[in-house]
Amino acid sequence: MRRYEMVFIIRPDLEEDALEAAIAKVRTLAENNGAEVTKLDKWGKRRLAYEIKHVRDGFYVVMNFNGEPEAAAEIDRVLKISDEILRHIIIREDEDEK
Repeated sequence: MRRYEMVFIIRPDLEEDALEAAIAKVRTLAENNGAEVTKLDKWGKRRLAYEIKHVRDGFYVVMNFNGEPEAAAEIDRVLKISDEILRHIIIREDEDEK
């Protein structure tokens, strides 16, 4: 298994319940694909560096997980087509870090 770090930005216009549901959806997606979520950190609402889909703010979430490359690829595929996710990035952490 490899270690990954993912940052995703959720639309700021969602209600609190919808926001928590979107975060739970991403976590469940990772776990259903065989990944183990090791850390989930909610950074909160922040100003974006540039406008994305006519939106200036976003709710940032950082998630660390262990999994196979296929799990990361499936998470990437699903987040690309999710309406509530503005942007995301998945980075593989090096084995010699930490």
